[in-house]
Amino acid sequence: MTQTRLAIDVGGTFTDVFVFDEQTGKVFVTKTSSTPSNPERGILDGIEKAQLNGQDIKIFSHGTTVGTNALIERKLPKTALITTKGFRDVPEIRRGTKLDIWDMYQDTSKPYIPRRDRFEVTERMDYDGNVLTEIDEEEVRQLARKLDKRGTESIAVCFINAYVNGANEARVKEIIQEELPNVYICTSSEVLPEIFEHERMSTTIINAVLGPIISKYIHNLEGEMEKKGYEGDILVLHSGGGVMTSSTVPRYAARLASSGIAAGAIASKHIAKLCGFNHAIGLDMGGTSTDISLMYDGDIRITKDWYIEYGYPIGFPSIEILTIGAGGGSLAWVDEGGSLRNGPQSAGAVPGPACYQRGGTEATNSDANLVLGRLGVDLLDGTMKLDKEKARQAVEKIAKEFNYTVEEAANAIIQVANANMCDALRLISVRRGYDPRDFALVAFGGAGPLHGAQLAKDMDIPTIIVPPHPGVAAAMGCLLVDVRHDISKTYVKNIHHVSLEELENEFSGMEQEAEKLLEEEGVGSDQSTLMRYVDMRYKGQWRSLAIPVSDKLQSLDSVLEAFHQEHQREFAFSDDKQLVEIYGLRVTVIGTVPKPEFPKYGPAGTLESALKEVRDVYFDGKFVPANVYNREDIPVLSEIQGPAIIDQLDTTTVIPPGFTAKVDVYRNLIISVNK
Repeated sequence: MTQTRLAIDVGGTFTDVFVFDEQTGKVFVTKTSSTPSNPERGILDGIEKAQLNGQDIKIFSHGTTVGTNALIERKLPKTALITTKGFRDVPEIRRGTKLDIWDMYQDTSKPYIPRRDRFEVTERMDYDGNVLTEIDEEEVRQLARKLDKRGTESIAVCFINAYVNGANEARVKEIIQEELPNVYICTSSEVLPEIFEHERMSTTIINAVLGPIISKYIHNLEGEMEKKGYEGDILVLHSGGGVMTSSTVPRYAARLASSGIAAGAIASKHIAKLCGFNHAIGLDMGGTSTDISLMYDGDIRITKDWYIEYGYPIGFPSIEILTIGAGGGSLAWVDEGGSLRNGPQSAGAVPGPACYQRGGTEATNSDANLVLGRLGVDLLDGTMKLDKEKARQAVEKIAKEFNYTVEEAANAIIQVANANMCDALRLISVRRGYDPRDFALVAFGGAGPLHGAQLAKDMDIPTIIVPPHPGVAAAMGCLLVDVRHDISKTYVKNIHHVSLEELENEFSGMEQEAEKLLEEEGVGSDQSTLMRYVDMRYKGQWRSLAIPVSDKLQSLDSVLEAFHQEHQREFAFSDDKQLVEIYGLRVTVIGTVPKPEFPKYGPAGTLESALKEVRDVYFDGKFVPANVYNREDIPVLSEIQGPAIIDQLDTTTVIPPGFTAKVDVYRNLIISVNK
C-alpha cells in the first residue's frame, strides 16, 4: 500500500519538491528548474528526481504560479465580456484610483479584456432583484455567432444587480452554451454574487481569462500523472489557504492567482503551532522578494482586498500576504539624494549577484552577506561556489560613495534591507493592532534564516523559529491544507431589523451549496466542517469586519458585542451607540484531508561532530570568530550560543552574539535573545 505524500511548489524559477514517507517518517527534498512554457514538465522532472512513480504516491498536492504568471505576462486567451447596456466601460473606469496618487505620469495597467471585446445586451434587474427587462434571446444568439467568428475562447458575463438575482445571467449562459459548446463561460452570479460592480466584474473577468489556461494545465497534468500510474486526486492550493480537486479548479480559476504564495503562510502556521505558538509572523525571504503573513490565535489573517495588478481586484478570500522587493538578489544603489537604497530591483537568477559569477557586477544582499562572512563560499552542499573577491568588488562601488570600508558598506547594505523588512513587519502587525512582542517569527525561504534573528531583535520579537527545511517550506505547506470553499452573499440590513429565521434560511441555503461542492470533490459530510461569518460595519462605513457566528443563531447580541471588540482591536475605535448593519454573509466549508504526522527525534551524536570550521564573521562593527555547523549533524536538544553559523543544503542560518539556538524534537531551530 502506498504511503508516500508528495508536495510540489511550482515557482517562477525553481520547482520545490517535498516528499514524506509515512512508514519511515523520512523526508526527501529537492529542487528542479521550472518550465514556464510547459509548467507540468517541471513537476514531472521533480517527481523523476525524487525517483517516484504514480503507484508510490498516496496524496499529491501542489501550488502553482501558472495563473499568476499568465496575468503578469498577459499571455491570455481571447476573451469577451457581455454586460448590461451602458456598463461596457466599468473595467476601464475602475475606481479611478492610482497606486501612487502623487505620480501624475503613472498609468494603471490596461484591462484584461480590451474595449473591442466588451459587448452590451439589453437586460435590466433592479436593486431588489426584480426583473425589469427580460433577455432578448435573439440578440444574444446573434452576439454568440459574432463571437464565434472572432475566435473567442472564453466569455465573462456580468450584469448590473446580478448579485441579487442571477436569472438573466444564467439564461445568457444557457444560450451561449447552445451556440458555442466549446467556449469557457462564467457568470458573476456564480463566481462572486456580491455588491460593488467593479470588484464583481473584475473578479469574473479574471476568472474568465484564466479559465481556459488552468483547464488546459490541469488536463495535461492529469494525463501525465495517469501515465505514471497515479490514480488519486490532484489537489491544487488556492488563495484562501485550502485546496481544490482538479474537477473544481477550472470553475474557480481566479482563486489560483496566488496559489504558490499562500503555501508559505500555511507552512508558517503549522511550524509555529508545532512549536507551541498561537501567534506567529511568517517571513518567507527568497531571491527576489519577501512574503510576510500573520497568524493570530491559530488563524491566518484573510483579506478580500488583493490583486495581481493594481486596479483589478480579485474578490475571493485570500490569505493576507504582504510582499516587498527584498531578497538575496536585491540590488543596493544610491538615489539622487545620495541615500543608500536596497531593492526592489533585483539581479534575479541571471546575471544574479556578483558572487554567483554569472555576469552580475552590482552589489546585492548576498554579496554583502558573503563579504561579512555570514555566507560561506560553498552553497548547496558544495555544488555551487561563490566568488568572495567579486562580491568585494561589487560592494566596493557602494563603499566609495560614502567613504566607507568594504565591510562598513556591506553592513550598511544589510541594515537598509533589514529596515525595509521591518517596515513591512510593522505594516502587517502594529498597523493592524497587533503587538510584535506577542509573536514568534518563523523565518524560512532561501534567505529568511540569514536575516531572521536581527529582524526579530529590531522588532522586539522574542523568538525565531527556523524549520528543518526552510528553502522548501512552501512546498511542505501544500501537504498541510484541507479542501476549502468560501461561499459569500451580499446581505445589507440594519442589525436591529434582521429576522433570525430569515438569516438562518440564508445560511442554510449557502451551506447546501458548499456541501454540494464538497460532494462533487468526493468529500463526505463526516469529513467536513462548516463555519459561518457575518460581515458587519458601522452604518455609513465602507469597510466591514467578518465576525464568526454559531451554527444555530439564538440572538445577535453576542455577535454585536464581538463586532465592537474586533473594531476596537483593528481600528483602535468602537462606539456601541452607533448603528451597525450587516453587509454580507459567508460560509466556509472545510473537507478534512489527512495530514502527515512528522516524527519526533531523539538525541544522537554530538555537537562537536557537527562543527565544520571556525570563521570570522562581522557583527557590531568588527569580525569575531564564529562556529560554523552542519545542520544535519546537529543533535536534537542541542544548544548553540551565538555567534554561530548553521549551514544546510537550502539555506544558511545566522545566530548573532547574544542569541541562543536550541534544536527541538522536530529538528526546528528555536532562537531567542539571551536575557
